[in-house]
Amino acid sequence: MTTRARLTLDPAFRVAPVEPRLFGSFVEHMGRCVYTGIFEPGHPSAGPDGFREDVLELVRELGVTLVRYPGGNFVSNHRWEDGVGPAEHRPTTLDLAWRTVEDNSFGLNEFMAWTARAEVEPMMALNLGTRGVAEALELVEYATFPAGTRWSELRRSHGADKPHDIRLWCLGNELDGPWQMGHKTAREYGRLAAETARALKRFDPTLSLVACGSSNSSIATFGSWEAQVLEETYDLVDYISLHAYYDPSDGDADSFLASAADMEHMIRSIAATADHVAATLRSPRRLRLSFDEWNVWYQSRFGGESSLDWARHPRLIEDRYDVTDAVVVGSLLITLLRNADRVGIACQAQLANVIAPIMTEPGGPAWRQSVFHPFALTARHARGEVLRVEPESAAIETAKYGEVPSVWATATHDPASGAVTLFVVNRDRRAACDLDVVLPGGLQPVEHVELADEDPTAANSAAEPYRVVPRPGSGLRHQDRLATLTLPPTSWTMVRFAVKE
Repeated sequence: MTTRARLTLDPAFRVAPVEPRLFGSFVEHMGRCVYTGIFEPGHPSAGPDGFREDVLELVRELGVTLVRYPGGNFVSNHRWEDGVGPAEHRPTTLDLAWRTVEDNSFGLNEFMAWTARAEVEPMMALNLGTRGVAEALELVEYATFPAGTRWSELRRSHGADKPHDIRLWCLGNELDGPWQMGHKTAREYGRLAAETARALKRFDPTLSLVACGSSNSSIATFGSWEAQVLEETYDLVDYISLHAYYDPSDGDADSFLASAADMEHMIRSIAATADHVAATLRSPRRLRLSFDEWNVWYQSRFGGESSLDWARHPRLIEDRYDVTDAVVVGSLLITLLRNADRVGIACQAQLANVIAPIMTEPGGPAWRQSVFHPFALTARHARGEVLRVEPESAAIETAKYGEVPSVWATATHDPASGAVTLFVVNRDRRAACDLDVVLPGGLQPVEHVELADEDPTAANSAAEPYRVVPRPGSGLRHQDRLATLTLPPTSWTMVRFAVKE
């Protein structure tokens, strides 16, 4: 069976410019993300700095533009001072979030050196769980003040003579969650975030600050948390955060493939909440959103933090991603682009080993998971402006989200070259779809790739690192201003159109 769908690409209908910060990632001191992930002294590919060159190459290929650090839950019990200075003098500490023995051999200055090598922008999280305004100011002064003060001179004595250029700061992490060290009510957090933001803006008014929003859409305080926090912080912060993970483990594949419906609901709900607060405060500002944790995560397979034994850099939630997971990740990237007028930052969590696009073995190889590919191709080719694209397609009934369109799509237009790139998924597991694409005059297809497989559970591994890769698409027909492409069931597709010479 084959269904039919239709969409129109018109550069006159614009959403917003493509924000490079939408292609962010996340590095937390959790499992093997840092240790034996991005950092492994003694690895055959590592230099004197201990950074794995094979991973750095994959990070550049992935197209990551920004990386959030050091957490995540880790940050809410973290003392940044433990991770600076001579490595041999750093203490071994306990991370209560993931019950990990932390030797602090990788800290702030190592992370900043790594971001320079990876060519990414840093996004730093502050501990507002077990610490407060004074400690936040001390960290920002240590990191960013040029010289001549207690904390800036301490940084210089640690070998970082020039200040770090960190413009983005998260005011804590998921403090709405009872699993968080220092969990707070919305009013408690809102007041602390406001006072921290006020102090940081006094230190440097050009810093960009992210207030903590809800950790997921199903938590009881979703929406009300943002309203109360923003009543305290609206004119002091630049973003409110959103977090979401999607779990395929319950066997409801149709709802899982429709996960973007929840992401879109979250974005629109929190944007509306922020706008409501702006109206009540008579504020002319229009707050943007930071979706700084999102991904597929088989959470139902994880026994929770209390199930963990104390360990040093354990293998923790190293989910193996298949074709279906990659299609969902592609649909979430489409959703972020479709909402580029409100979402200014997004971070796929995490970068290496822990629910990650990049996997490694200690002392061994690194390879790309299936979810690596839609991210890398979207980051590479989404340029210029996002176009408003509204496909007409058959509907799929899902248990979690009701009816959703089988075809989910977005497109970008590069005004300089006139090129248009279409990103589209077929969420239907049972039927292919013939998609008619109405084009502006003068465009013709120049590249057509798809990620699909007869076995939607196919995945990559160290033994088979190229089992799942994007392949040239088939079935594309083009005549005048109409292109028709066949979307396989459970598939992600990219088509690039260029101006005919």
